[in-house]
Amino acid sequence: VGKSTLFNALTGARQHVGNWPGKTVRVARGTWRPDDPDNPEAAAGPAAADRPGGAVELVDLPGTYSLVPRSPDEALTRDLLTGHPDDRHPDDRPSDAGRSAEARPDLVVIAADAANLARNLYLIAEVRETGVRCVVALTMTDVAAARGIAIDVAALAAELGVPVVPVVPRRRQGLAGLAAAVRRELSADGPPRPFALQPGAAPGHPAAPSAGPAGTGLPPPARDAGSPHSAHKAGPPHPAHEADAPPPARTAEPLPLDSADRSPHEDSDAGLLRAEARYAWVHEVLAAVRTQRHGGAGHGRTLSDRVDRVLTSRWLGIPLFLGVMWLVFTATTTLAKPLQDGLEAFFDGPVAGAASGGLDALGAPDWLRGLLVDGVIGGVGQLLTFVPLMIIMFVLLAVLEDSGYMARAAFVVDRAMRRLGLPGRAFLPIIVGFGCNVPALAGLRILGNPRQRLLVGMIIPYVSCSARLTVYVLLAGVFFGSAAGTVVFAMYVVSILLVLTIGLLLRRTLFRELRGEALVLELPPYRLPTFRVVGTQTWLKLTGFLRTASGIIVATVTAVWLLSAIPAGAAPGTGFGAAPIEQSVFGATSRAVAPVFAPAGFGDWHAAAALGTGFVAKEAVVATVAQTYGARQPDDAGPAGDGGELGTRLRATFTASSGGHPLPAVLAFLVFLLAYTPCMTTIATQWQEMGRRMTLLSNGLQLAVAWLLA
Repeated sequence: VGKSTLFNALTGARQHVGNWPGKTVRVARGTWRPDDPDNPEAAAGPAAADRPGGAVELVDLPGTYSLVPRSPDEALTRDLLTGHPDDRHPDDRPSDAGRSAEARPDLVVIAADAANLARNLYLIAEVRETGVRCVVALTMTDVAAARGIAIDVAALAAELGVPVVPVVPRRRQGLAGLAAAVRRELSADGPPRPFALQPGAAPGHPAAPSAGPAGTGLPPPARDAGSPHSAHKAGPPHPAHEADAPPPARTAEPLPLDSADRSPHEDSDAGLLRAEARYAWVHEVLAAVRTQRHGGAGHGRTLSDRVDRVLTSRWLGIPLFLGVMWLVFTATTTLAKPLQDGLEAFFDGPVAGAASGGLDALGAPDWLRGLLVDGVIGGVGQLLTFVPLMIIMFVLLAVLEDSGYMARAAFVVDRAMRRLGLPGRAFLPIIVGFGCNVPALAGLRILGNPRQRLLVGMIIPYVSCSARLTVYVLLAGVFFGSAAGTVVFAMYVVSILLVLTIGLLLRRTLFRELRGEALVLELPPYRLPTFRVVGTQTWLKLTGFLRTASGIIVATVTAVWLLSAIPAGAAPGTGFGAAPIEQSVFGATSRAVAPVFAPAGFGDWHAAAALGTGFVAKEAVVATVAQTYGARQPDDAGPAGDGGELGTRLRATFTASSGGHPLPAVLAFLVFLLAYTPCMTTIATQWQEMGRRMTLLSNGLQLAVAWLLA
């Protein structure tokens, strides 16, 4: 419905993602100034929902079509909107049971899809019944118009009893009107306009008594005789719609409320009657506010349908998906290479030279010069050379997502997910894992079955995150030259194969009871990506990566430098920082571990050192490689792709450790890097989500798989 797009349009880059207090569900928060809706980047003070003209805090809650939760993230949405932190459906709770008014929002903005309004009206009815103040943002109005669908906004607002504002967030249309509606609602006195539906009589069931909004104690509202579109349906359908109104709960466009959609507590007669009343109301509202122009794009097979017949084909879908991903990674490595070379020369030349000269002028000791120039500047500079690569990759992936293709990718892999006993929606956290495994593990709450969450949690670390990409690009560029893009793509194919293979193995051993579930997915229409949406997504992902990586790398290179400065095995009398790195504590430890990797062809202490710091964070691998080799790339490094002095030393090391077969050794190193234990942050998240026993089992399995594959 464009909920997250609307959230991004309102908050701009002023947002962050974190756990909801007291919950394990991750939500996005942002700051918005309704008094300046056209400038999301305006300076904002502390969020204050009681200041209609000032800054307010927005929370992008997990999406849902009903307040009957089927996963922990949907349960959070239910709890916050109803104020009832328990598992009962709102229909089955006493009016004052467990309500926590303090935890409820001051205002709820509900994003409703104008092109598929029926899917959102049931939720709107449930939210209105809770008594919380609401504004409806009617999204996808441009798509609805293209399909020949017209929505009478004034009539819809009268039916719902709340402001309805048409918006097109991608083009920033309607945001000023939405801001005005929010300001009015936040500054309004008294309770919200009441809303209640009168459950009608059904065969074998007496008519249920009418009630006011849940927990408000208000009497049943009388029907507004002056408006045929009143939101207070306390009696039978309006005469104007009686001819069109079929029996309740059978003809409304949303899916019927069958046993799969109800909570265990909603089997009561009252709950079923209320659900039937809502569905009947949905049908009546649609008849009152929506018209379909015959001959519009909504009739017959659309261009989007014809494209989907190819892109989601049973036989062509996966090959086309792999082809698209190959183009993304090839374009990323090809376009980023000149920019990376320029940045590397800049940091290794002018920046390092200026820092070294400045420290010499200040009379700084050699150990401080080594720490700052060789450690911090070298490590952080190496990271920053990958910024162009990250920007290009994030832009291309954002284009695919904004165009609507990534939703098709989830549909394409649904069959493979079901073979693993997983629902197709398990693909969503796996896709997130290609950016970072930590939020992917946090995204497991979209799966309602705890055993499914455990299985997906054990295969997510095999998903190749963006931190590993920096290592792929470095080594592929040094050893494979113009074929670097293909090698990088191959690593992602290996990652997908590992996810499927390990998942199938676990499915047939530890998780035999799991059965696949059909995927019900709303495919968005194809559309041209917008610069604002792509730019915002790229900026958020890039800054998130740099915030995490920069702190980790500074800490890691400092620790590596400190261990490298302590002599171990050097000549007697060697002082602090005077011994070669291979004769330091860090070098001695790495040499002791290196023989474990000798059968794979990279039993050199440099490789062992890089994998050791990679356990702390994969972002630190490249910095450790540069730090242990102590090599810089001069301005005249040679032909593009040779890696300069660092590339020369890498080739010499892998040639020596592999007995003259460096290419297989490099591939083995990359496969091991892909499959072995994830970073410490990911392990901590696994521990939180899966428990100690399953986390230890998962990481032990990863080490065994990585060593055997390498």
